[in-house]
Amino acid sequence: MARYTGSVCRLCRRENLKLFLKGDRCYSDKCAFDRRGYPPGQHGQRRRGKISDYGVQLREKQKVKRMYGLSEGQFRLFFQRADRQKGITGTNLLVQLECRLDNVVYRLGFVNSRTQGRHFVRHSHFLVNGRKVNIPSYTVEVGDIISIREKSRTIQAIGDALDAVVRRGVPQWLELEKEGMKGVMKMLPVREDMTMPMQEQLIVELYSK
Repeated sequence: MARYTGSVCRLCRRENLKLFLKGDRCYSDKCAFDRRGYPPGQHGQRRRGKISDYGVQLREKQKVKRMYGLSEGQFRLFFQRADRQKGITGTNLLVQLECRLDNVVYRLGFVNSRTQGRHFVRHSHFLVNGRKVNIPSYTVEVGDIISIREKSRTIQAIGDALDAVVRRGVPQWLELEKEGMKGVMKMLPVREDMTMPMQEQLIVELYSK
């Protein structure tokens, strides 16, 4: 499977939005998006021309896909699944993405970024209902308890992330027990819980062509 290995700061600059792909660095004065808030490349500082409707839809899809760290194939599968569900397709898509295990551990504050969350899940640092799960795309369900393995609780990166959880906050659909290093999914997220600027209807229009 193809995986992007370049500078993730370029992705934020390309999408003209801070995607918080590098954890603490995104909050510091070292953030490349704050220092160079224009698209990457030798023509990045030129005046931008008018973008077509297709271009706007494509950029929105790319932005959300990169925010959650998915490949094109993975993202399309999530869309197809959302399209088959009852309700609004765009909202279904975002809810599915939010319920991924790598995103949930990030939202709970166990890690500093979704990328780090995916890495730690792969290395079996987290338990779901007491059982080891090492699949980042695992869908967390209402009532599931996500905890840090006993052997992993001394990892410096996890401790640092929990110390910084106040800065990001924990969404209302999750509940964090910081001392016990565990959290629970109380309810499914709703559209209002997703505060990043996303226009999911543009993605639906793109895939519906």
